[in-house]
Amino acid sequence: MADTGHIPHALLLEGPAGVGKFALARAFAQYIHCTDRTPDGDSCGRCPSCLQHQSFNNIDTFYTFPVVKRGTAGLSTDWLPEFRQFLTDSPFMDSDRWPSLLGNVNAQPLIYVEEASALVSRLNVAARQSAYKIVLLWQPERLGEATANKLLKLIEEPYSDTLFIMTSDNPEAILPTIYSRTQRISVRAYSPAEIVDILSSQFAIDRESATIAADLADGNVNAALRMVSVDKDKSRYLDLFMSLMRLAWTRKVKELRDWSNDVAAQGREDSIRFYDYCARMIRENFILNLGHADLNMLTDEELTFSRRFSPYINIYNVEDIFRLLTEARNDVARNTNGKIVAFDLAIKMILLIKRGVEAPK
Repeated sequence: MADTGHIPHALLLEGPAGVGKFALARAFAQYIHCTDRTPDGDSCGRCPSCLQHQSFNNIDTFYTFPVVKRGTAGLSTDWLPEFRQFLTDSPFMDSDRWPSLLGNVNAQPLIYVEEASALVSRLNVAARQSAYKIVLLWQPERLGEATANKLLKLIEEPYSDTLFIMTSDNPEAILPTIYSRTQRISVRAYSPAEIVDILSSQFAIDRESATIAADLADGNVNAALRMVSVDKDKSRYLDLFMSLMRLAWTRKVKELRDWSNDVAAQGREDSIRFYDYCARMIRENFILNLGHADLNMLTDEELTFSRRFSPYINIYNVEDIFRLLTEARNDVARNTNGKIVAFDLAIKMILLIKRGVEAPK
């Protein structure tokens, strides 16, 4: 597109989370602005424009992303230092981590109408040192209706020197008025081998740990990184997992309420990682129960517990337990009260474990 000069005025890179869509959008913007593109189709990385892109300071590039309000304003420019840090530390854009940089782990960041008004003003000025002004918009699904309406005219009838490059993990949630006016490109998930290479080369993770994480990550680099991170907290998570299953088996409701408080006290991000860990343990126990120990990826401590526990994870309850854990994880990610989520899960787990215990042999 860039080489032919036929770049759509509104481009949407859509696909699953953790596949580098925003990194691709940034690389594309840098390539468009580069003044010395290489023969093999890449930006040079050395010209003034490329260097500005690498330091997030290109004058013709504007970042728009979900934020929380500071006072009465909700502007991306108020959070640019935090966003630059986020891009540096989390190049695959783990949206579960972004609220913590906003100072509120329980926040639900949005793109507010004030952001749209400010963007309209900035784009009213001609490009200063390039042929194009470029708006890099992360998570257009976070545009409210008023914000989308404000931007709609710009997207429908853009200035001749203005490009919108958007990225979305959840394109179904984008307002139809915006979505229908974009040209879409699907970005696929990574293969396990690609994730291993990314983890080992970009994050200095040993290939053995990277291989285990990649096999479980379903093409999502962020999920793989969370699994590696879970390794550091695995003992604590295992204790919580064993407590949940033992208390559910013995139906100790009061103790399960205390357990729920302990899980919620970890905070939003840690609770998400814990539910991911629980899902992995259920998978491993189901495989162990099927008699495929050679496929298991369990530590000695996890295996000691799982040898006794795995008979209760079977075809009669495994799908519903997975569904329950996924719903709990997603509810916490959406800022639902952590104590209520954990206690609801714990009570429902009583019935699911009972179903597994009473399953026909």
